[in-house]
Amino acid sequence: MATWANLSLQDSASPLMEQLTFFHDHALLILIMITTLVSYLMSTLLFNNHINRYLLEGQTIEVIWTILPAVTLIFIALPSLRLLYLLDEVSNPSITLKTIGHQWYWSYEYSDFNDIEFDSYMTPYQEMNTNGFRLLDVDNRAVLPLNTQIRVLVTAADVLHSWTVPALGVKVDGTPGRLNQISFLINRPGVWFGQCSEICGANHSFMPIVIESVPVNIFINWIKSLSQA
Repeated sequence: MATWANLSLQDSASPLMEQLTFFHDHALLILIMITTLVSYLMSTLLFNNHINRYLLEGQTIEVIWTILPAVTLIFIALPSLRLLYLLDEVSNPSITLKTIGHQWYWSYEYSDFNDIEFDSYMTPYQEMNTNGFRLLDVDNRAVLPLNTQIRVLVTAADVLHSWTVPALGVKVDGTPGRLNQISFLINRPGVWFGQCSEICGANHSFMPIVIESVPVNIFINWIKSLSQA
């Protein structure tokens, strides 16, 4: 999760987030190279009293600074388009989790397992354990298995919401009357926090998301305990 001293992206918990991190570093490296080059050229122009007559109305330099940005954009656009299609790809999911945004809480449905469903409210500060995270913990976590292709269907019951878990590289709009979907795979165990990322009213900041990733056998036992309850 993000802390007060975290200046970079959160540690990835899925292959999608790893790819997003790689693309971020790739684009940032190109930006640093461009900034360094432009800064060097500006400093040489400012502190140089001489004029290069070949740079005045020079066709060669015009061609160079037209082609170079085009090549740079290609190096940014191709990985970006590849990642965009990877994020939208939903193929052969093993489990489907339906997420419904409300004012101001989330409800989850495991429709693959006898219609298991529950609501997830933020845990009040007065009821929180000493090791809890203020404004991030919930009473009922969404439990998902490790190394399993998961499809999440997102919608809303009232206004626009956005189901967002940064460590998984997931951000899906919840729109009333519409089902949006995304697919991801969690590759390490842990508890991943998120929040609604669409301003949805007075308590927009008080509807956190908590995903707990566990091994498959623990997930099956958790499902059985909910079915028997």
